[in-house]
Amino acid sequence: MNWLLVVVGAAVGAPLRYLTDRTVHSRVGFGFPWGTLTVNVSGCALLGLLTAVAPPDVRLLLGTGLCGALSTYSTFSFETLKLAQNGSRGAALGNVALSLGAGLAAVYAGAGVGHAIWG
Repeated sequence: MNWLLVVVGAAVGAPLRYLTDRTVHSRVGFGFPWGTLTVNVSGCALLGLLTAVAPPDVRLLLGTGLCGALSTYSTFSFETLKLAQNGSRGAALGNVALSLGAGLAAVYAGAGVGHAIWG
């Protein structure tokens, strides 16, 4: 049963990632991977919140499934590599720093909100 919760969450998270990425890129362009940054930071915030307050089955569904499919380390790595290969080393380093910093801040904020609201 646990694997089914993960599958259902991932079935929602993967298309949500794709649609969010495309929506962000349609608004700001493809010069910097803002779409990937958006889904990764959103996934971190949701995972922080879930870790603080959700029961294990909800964490499987939304944490492992949805957040696992929503956020993407492989795309982040690939886009960072492409930036560096295309001569945008500063943007590549900025992507790493911004992704790490914003991701950590988002997971802490999500957990903090969860603890503040639900104890």
